[in-house]
Amino acid sequence: MSDVVVALGVNNYLGETPIWSAREKMLWWVNCEQPSALHRWSPATGDHDVWPMPQRSGGFVPKAGGGLLVVLADGLFDFDPGTGSLELRVASPLSPNVKLHECHCDRQGRLWVGAYDHRYPADRSAAGGCFYRLDGDTLTPVIDGFAIANGLAFSPDGRTIYVTGAPWRTVEAFDLDPETGAVSQRRTFLSLAEGDHGHIDGATVDAEGGYWYAAVGAGELRRHRSDGSFDRAVALPFSNPTKVAFGGDDLATLYITSTRMKINPDQAGFNANGPLFAFVPGEKGVAEVPLRDG
Repeated sequence: MSDVVVALGVNNYLGETPIWSAREKMLWWVNCEQPSALHRWSPATGDHDVWPMPQRSGGFVPKAGGGLLVVLADGLFDFDPGTGSLELRVASPLSPNVKLHECHCDRQGRLWVGAYDHRYPADRSAAGGCFYRLDGDTLTPVIDGFAIANGLAFSPDGRTIYVTGAPWRTVEAFDLDPETGAVSQRRTFLSLAEGDHGHIDGATVDAEGGYWYAAVGAGELRRHRSDGSFDRAVALPFSNPTKVAFGGDDLATLYITSTRMKINPDQAGFNANGPLFAFVPGEKGVAEVPLRDG
């Protein structure tokens, strides 16, 4: 395992959703807010492109035909990096209190989108967040009961979906039907013990089925085996990792986004959070499946 290093010294307020584009040999991610923008970076050349977004963006996925599908607060938009144009595909059907958030494609290329309830945390009982599946041009609610639906990840064989949500102390797993996208057999995959620091944020799964998650507030990445048992923690040189993704030609590098949210600019450690980080853990990732059209 290599040391954790700064891959790119950006100053993201809330970096999220790193995704490796094998076609471009580049890493994409989003700064959700302050300002909301898509980022693309080449580890080989150092080229770094930024596209401002008109609303808060929680995520995006590459499309099989090229371009991206971007999740903004008010809907799903097709994005052309060549022109910077955004075209509405699906308007959000949600109430004003609930906004679309992160997204991820399963191993069959279906889009899953999480939503968050703006009434949380002021209203601790708020549970308007949900995980939706995109069926054609319809967002179908599938897994509900969350304040903030987060932490989407899929097993290498595509038959298990992992999710979490506020207060981010438990990861749940469901059986996922590869053909229909139906879920069943809801169960607890892992739970943080009372003394465990941090919260469970964005996650990914390696080729061995290991589940990696960003322990925001604890300054760690943690890996659990496919049966949910704890494997190891990786100490980070910053406190607030947000999400992880494997990248590089052989998917051997783990990239980590970070956040400065809730850190005072005068507070120690403020400048350590915000960049894009990387290290080589020993395990390799699973290639992302782009959004299938139709």
